[in-house]
Amino acid sequence: MAEEQRSESTLTVLVALGANFAIAVLKLVAGLITGSAAMLAEAAHSVADTFTEVFLLTALRRSGRPADRRHPFGYGKERYVWSLLAAVSIFASGAVFALYEGISTIVGGGEEQESAWVAYLVLGLAFVLEGVSWLRAVKQVRAEAAQENRRPREYLRLADDPTVKTVFLEDSAALIGLLLAFGGLVLHGLTGDGVWDGLASVLIGVLLAVVAYILGRTNLRLLIGRQADPVIVRDIRRRLSAAPEVDAVVDLLTMVTGTDRVLLCARLDFADDLTAHELELACVRIAAELTERYTELDEIFLEPVPRTDPELRARVLARYGRPLRSD
Repeated sequence: MAEEQRSESTLTVLVALGANFAIAVLKLVAGLITGSAAMLAEAAHSVADTFTEVFLLTALRRSGRPADRRHPFGYGKERYVWSLLAAVSIFASGAVFALYEGISTIVGGGEEQESAWVAYLVLGLAFVLEGVSWLRAVKQVRAEAAQENRRPREYLRLADDPTVKTVFLEDSAALIGLLLAFGGLVLHGLTGDGVWDGLASVLIGVLLAVVAYILGRTNLRLLIGRQADPVIVRDIRRRLSAAPEVDAVVDLLTMVTGTDRVLLCARLDFADDLTAHELELACVRIAAELTERYTELDEIFLEPVPRTDPELRARVLARYGRPLRSD
């Protein structure tokens, strides 16, 4: 399943890369011919998106390497590093240029609009190409959300794969940006005032900044070490509490170590009458049952502890504010 999703993500990124590169060239030519700030801002937008896809392809390739001695938990988090760089690229090469171009046009009054039909033609072609890429991303989001029995919005919020989320958000922003550029060109043509063109460029810059912030925040949380899906965590806690050898779940720690990879550490108070051999067998059986139920559990550590230990209890209370419960 993980390999299939990785292939789907790669195809989604490749479709977006081809579309954005072609669109960037068209927008740049149209911007130079018409002198439109909005078109130049959209060209910068597409250039940023093209660099973003390159970063995402690098993320998919490098994060798939197996664990080794230097990185015993694998390279999964490297996907979040490259995805974070993609967010920085959107802001640095897209938002900043669009804001600068828009403000300069507003302050300077803008240039007289020339060959507007070229810009309209390019915007139409760009909308079709971006639409193809966007539909591809939407298809993958809906399919993966259905697999997890979630709404697409909830899936995007909780997903540990930043690639499809990045493509979906940048393509959505691209379609909105095209509409803003079209509006700026139309109003510039109707009024003869270049301020509208500059305003469209500023709005495109703000849009890109918002997208970059959302993606940057998402990848930052994953890099720091986000908890696994709360639904999975609650179910694991119930299963551990239901094990006949376990008297209480004292502490339960999870961390996303990559796409479809979760590290689990559970501190359990086992029944006092268990022998050392029975305790070992219980740990092996519980870990095997959890791995069979949740394939994303990459590493599982079960630690026997007494629930009455005051230091451990204080640490749990400091983290959660209350003792863990099985419900």
